[in-house]
Amino acid sequence: MGRALALALGRAGFSVTITYRDSADEAAATVRELEALGCRAQALRCDVRSEFSVREVVAAAESFHGHLDLVVNNAAVFSSAPLDQISLAAWDEVFETNTRGPFLVARETLPHLRATHGRIINIGSLGGLEPWATHAHYCASKAALHMLTQAMAKAFAPEVSVNCVAPGWIEMDDPAPAAAHFAARTPMGRNGSPADVTEAVLYFARNSGFVTGQILVVDGGLGL
Repeated sequence: MGRALALALGRAGFSVTITYRDSADEAAATVRELEALGCRAQALRCDVRSEFSVREVVAAAESFHGHLDLVVNNAAVFSSAPLDQISLAAWDEVFETNTRGPFLVARETLPHLRATHGRIINIGSLGGLEPWATHAHYCASKAALHMLTQAMAKAFAPEVSVNCVAPGWIEMDDPAPAAAHFAARTPMGRNGSPADVTEAVLYFARNSGFVTGQILVVDGGLGL
């Protein structure tokens, strides 16, 4: 999903800094794809759980681009376990990335975004709106991110707009065994694609900036 978002923004004319934690080779390959599009791009290692790491990367990104006008918080951990079997370590791991990460990135980029009247786009989830019994920690972390989006929208206005895209089941290159099950349950008759999510992100990235605090669900009606 991160690759799809980066390429969509590159095609839309943005210069791009992508971050990664462990997938250095994949990040480098994505940078080469962006450069082939004529996009100025770089990849930086970042642990969004770490205040120091986020601060270092934000400074490096601002230096590379000369300014920052858009942040997409896409880093996430997806984990499954029965609620009564979730360990404290597993609970903390999900929240550290899915909720603390976007908070730290937004806080560190805010001065730059205020200067450019920029945008923050968080990637939430249908799981932040629907209770999934075997994904309680994931659902709770994304619900917290949805609320954080709206709190940021009020706190960072009027200079910065903050919105959230909440995908449902998105089918990637290697369809999961449950893909057919979710497609059959979706009113639109198919699972989502990365392009469905990137279109929603591009809307928030390119609109007038008057739209803020919104949670845009991209699920084909699955959550209805």
